[in-house]
Amino acid sequence: MSNATLPPPVSTASGRQAGHAIHPLFLDRWSPRAYTGEAIPDSVLFTLFEAARWAPSGGNAQPWRFLYAKRDSASWPTFFGLLAPANQRWAASAAALVVLVSKKITTNREGASVPSRSHSFDTGAAWQNLALQAHLLGWRTRAIGGYNREQARIALRVPEDYALEAAVAIGKPGDKSLLPADMQERELPNGRHPLQDLVIEGGFPAA
Repeated sequence: MSNATLPPPVSTASGRQAGHAIHPLFLDRWSPRAYTGEAIPDSVLFTLFEAARWAPSGGNAQPWRFLYAKRDSASWPTFFGLLAPANQRWAASAAALVVLVSKKITTNREGASVPSRSHSFDTGAAWQNLALQAHLLGWRTRAIGGYNREQARIALRVPEDYALEAAVAIGKPGDKSLLPADMQERELPNGRHPLQDLVIEGGFPAA
């Protein structure tokens, strides 16, 4: 793609500013807490999982697994109960909760089982696919680090050779007035560190 065909670096939807011309999708996607409570159809939810399925992974091992519960389902109280109380305050209106786990063991070219060096990295790529597909369909996602992993392993019957990664809330975006008052002022897209603080040509400077 030539520079002439790149989209403008500013996203009018979110107000975020990019230093280089990137697709607006990367600026418009953010992680809200306010959801309308609308139910998510299986056709939409599984489209998100399908997008995640096509993420790249080391050796094409595809270590990710998605454990999920839709709100008002029999398994919802179990998933919801895993969240830290601060996250329960807003996630009660999500349409679905997902717990991402990754398989820590892979198979090498000789067919032997060996530790995977990239299972978490690969599962992060799958989560990004899911988040971007959700945004394209008018839904929103928020990754959740604050949940009880020890309890999740027991309650969701996660085998020991799987690592518990993030939980994810999925929902239709709602107005921030739906949130508790103390959360409303934080309900906006955040920024990022300057690119020059993140990219280093040739490696870190010599000590």
